[in-house]
Amino acid sequence: MTTDRMPELPAEALTDAQKAAAETFLAERGVPVFGPFTPLLRSPDMMQCASRMGLYLRYNSVLPLRISEFTILIVAREWSQQVEWHIHHPIALKAGVAPETAQALAEGRRPATMSEDETLAYEFSMELQRFKAVSDTTYAAVVARFGEQGAIDLTGINGYYALLAMTMNVARTALPEGAARPLAPLTP
Repeated sequence: MTTDRMPELPAEALTDAQKAAAETFLAERGVPVFGPFTPLLRSPDMMQCASRMGLYLRYNSVLPLRISEFTILIVAREWSQQVEWHIHHPIALKAGVAPETAQALAEGRRPATMSEDETLAYEFSMELQRFKAVSDTTYAAVVARFGEQGAIDLTGINGYYALLAMTMNVARTALPEGAARPLAPLTP
């Protein structure tokens, strides 16, 4: 087990900018700083920008919540990000992602049980995460289904959750006390 490099900062150690950012976070989200925002608080302006982007991508994008959460699981798996998966797996299931679909992702397999929209999000996300680009065919299919804004929002979800995954992987953000590691290491 690795040690959390950037654990929660004690309240008395926060700078004025960090205190203000934490207060804004609480006011906007209704919860104290948690998960990826704990290490991001070391850069309070970045944390606030990231939080606001996340609020848009999770709750105001043109994509259905099920597709957003499904995409977050893809990113969490691609980055082997335990905390991200731990947070979003139950939300994805509640939003309508089938348990067997999520399980296949967790195991690093292409799910055989995806809906048409999930298949589009999967192809787009996997191409973007693995090849750093999206083919014309996949792009056209996503635009035909979700529009250009949907293609941008899907790109944003991939990028934003990759940023959070990278942040937590660098910080070695710990799972909550007593939580089991939900993702096994991927093997080639």
